[in-house]
Amino acid sequence: MSRALRILIAAAVLLGGTVSLFAAESVPLTRGTAITDPDLLRKLDQNDTLTISRLLWPERSANTPLTTDLLFASLPQLKEIQPAIDAEFDRYVARQKAAYPTETIGVGEGFDVQLFDRANLKSPDTRFVLAGIVNRMDRAYVSEEPCGEIRLIYRLARFENRPDGGKTAARLPMTFNLVMKARDARQTDANGKPVTCAEVARRWLDNGDWQGLIGSSSDAMLDRIETNIQISIAPKSALHDFRSDYLLKVFKYNAATKTFEESTLENQIDRDRIVADDALRRDFKAWLLAPDNLRAFDRGTVLIPEKFLAKAALVPTPAGLDASAMQPEFGMMQGEAKGEPVFSDDDVVGALKQAAARGDLQNIRSVAGFQRRLNDVTCAGCHQTRGIGGFHFPGVDWLADKPSNSTIVPASPHFFGDQVRRRDILTAFAAGKRPDFSRGFASRPQTRGSQELAGTEYQDGWGAHCSLQIAGSGTPDRSFTSWSCAKGLTCQAAAASSRIGMCFIKTR
Repeated sequence: MSRALRILIAAAVLLGGTVSLFAAESVPLTRGTAITDPDLLRKLDQNDTLTISRLLWPERSANTPLTTDLLFASLPQLKEIQPAIDAEFDRYVARQKAAYPTETIGVGEGFDVQLFDRANLKSPDTRFVLAGIVNRMDRAYVSEEPCGEIRLIYRLARFENRPDGGKTAARLPMTFNLVMKARDARQTDANGKPVTCAEVARRWLDNGDWQGLIGSSSDAMLDRIETNIQISIAPKSALHDFRSDYLLKVFKYNAATKTFEESTLENQIDRDRIVADDALRRDFKAWLLAPDNLRAFDRGTVLIPEKFLAKAALVPTPAGLDASAMQPEFGMMQGEAKGEPVFSDDDVVGALKQAAARGDLQNIRSVAGFQRRLNDVTCAGCHQTRGIGGFHFPGVDWLADKPSNSTIVPASPHFFGDQVRRRDILTAFAAGKRPDFSRGFASRPQTRGSQELAGTEYQDGWGAHCSLQIAGSGTPDRSFTSWSCAKGLTCQAAAASSRIGMCFIKTR
């Protein structure tokens, strides 16, 4: 019997055999696309069904949890992760000291800039707990054979002994995502035939097949690990407003060496390096403005070559809607900063005309639309858009008996607003059709979900992003004309110069 099958049988026993994976799901938008129910996640974690150790170290005894002091030291697959994170911390501290030489920086409330305590990654009192499972078959355009991805999302937590012999548990601001391929091309069904993308999608949509969840747990299914750490908190001071910075890293799995190796982040443009290098600047502009690439950029399916990308992303929050150095593309567009921009307004307008001549563009119809996509196509820009701090999926805190000052919703408005699009793609896969992988801006769901999302904060209800008129023109920007508010609400400016506002109740 395969290890994967043993895992599936154990899960079935745990959940009562035929219980639907989504039976306890309280958020209809995620039905068939994600598992967010805290009670189910607690069972899967405490039964050692989908823990990191079960998936990466199955030979280890499950009698005791794999704490972080053992995780990075005992698993050879993870040996490169902690040194890479340490190096990013050192660079971050050096930059902070250079930018704010009068401020102190360190671990603890006594410092002006309070760092995440890296001792938590070497502690016998901390471990990663399962926070959610997300189907990302909508990313099959990246590589068709594995049919996209399944993400197992873990949250770092600290456990401490109480005087009565029990334990207290508190979540810490770090997520660890184990990204697996949605299917193993070698896997077969009960009839000995290869499992298809359609079959994987149907299993998810039917709410109950464990092999539709993770396929198998072999090395062939491993793709990468993504980490997100709240690296620092800086209270408001005479030098700056309140700010919290998040560090994003990616480690791709190398099947030959059986290790997760530091990698570039998908579409995370290395702004500083591109702006500083004339040749790289010219290459990036020529590549992105080429009609085919610009059309993929418009649809949100562009894959920017690695030579333009960074191996880490720093996500400052809150970043606001006005253009500023906190946004990943700042300085690349005309008028944003001193010096020669990478893209002039004329560059963009001319390229959009050429791309549109080959067919209608879906999202980008103006310079402002191009600038917004240049931000939200990056990891950093996406995390700054309608996120919960620097996270899009923190998961419900199932460790707390009575959650109060803790996360009681599993994910951000951006995450929920995108579920209709993702389910539409799963439905197309299940029917054997070619899915439409395009996506709108991170600020606003695509119109394909307009009926289900109408009147909600995700589409046009209270707090939704909406389109403001261009100052002095009396007309809205063409990239955002469909961003309206529901009846009884009005679009009000959320920033001084932004073309984007928020839907609020009309006031006199």
